[in-house]
Amino acid sequence: MAVPTPTKDQLDGLLALKFVADHRSFTAAASALGISPSAISQIVKQVERRLGVALLTRTTRSMSLTEAGERFLAQAGPAIAQIMDAMDDLHSYAQKPSGLLRLNAPRAVYWYLAPTLASFGEKYPDITVELCFEDGQSDIVGGGFDAGIRLSEILQRDMVALKLFGPVRFVTTAAPPYLNRKGRPKHPKDLLSHNCLRNRLGQRLYEHWEFEHKGKEFEVQVGGSLIFNDASLMMKAAIDGAGVIYNAENAVREDVKAGRLEVILKPFAATSAGFYLYYPKQSHTSPKLRAFIEHVKAQRD
Repeated sequence: MAVPTPTKDQLDGLLALKFVADHRSFTAAASALGISPSAISQIVKQVERRLGVALLTRTTRSMSLTEAGERFLAQAGPAIAQIMDAMDDLHSYAQKPSGLLRLNAPRAVYWYLAPTLASFGEKYPDITVELCFEDGQSDIVGGGFDAGIRLSEILQRDMVALKLFGPVRFVTTAAPPYLNRKGRPKHPKDLLSHNCLRNRLGQRLYEHWEFEHKGKEFEVQVGGSLIFNDASLMMKAAIDGAGVIYNAENAVREDVKAGRLEVILKPFAATSAGFYLYYPKQSHTSPKLRAFIEHVKAQRD
């Protein structure tokens, strides 16, 4: 039995359906495709008539996929996405890298990344880099990011990883007035009698602080009266004398140099392999992300 060859109208209909499902809006999908909302609505209706089943539920205020629509796109979506990637690749093949490059990173990474961002901006003025800072793990695909940056210990699985910089040293610090009042700990276990400022990384409370001594790694579960979900505000609280914090050395370097913070427990400072750029494994990498990857490699080498 011969397999029917898809027509251009059928392929256009599948692409239109994918855009509508991704944008959850006929208007947004129409804008992305450069056609009118009524036109894209008619295209999707033709697909539904051809398949003999409703794929979308429409109201005057919202739109969503039906169960049949969810099932159809779960199976056909990857193939449609591959077609869209191929079209994007052809469109941008001969063009200079441009557009919005969205990166998801922990706040502490900025002190390491700043020089790379500056030189990248000079080399690729047509690319705008948007930094979204999240200290916890993030679904970069679901969040619409081109790539993420995380420590090697918490990289997402099934991702391509490229080392940015490292190793990274982690230090424990507090404001001198706090230490003058509470005393300076000599061993990490002494932190049990201190007010340690902890941060929440998504659903995870980071209260097990890592240390090293004579080649051996160990943890201390700390406690305290304050929990933050913002590393910069947590650092401000430490500078104000609220307690002890644990952070990447570069993130506190300027405050230590200015005397606002003091490094304690230096012989026990732990080291991580470093920060990595990671992105989904796929055959097509956008020109803007490819340009950033090549720039990072050149800076690193």
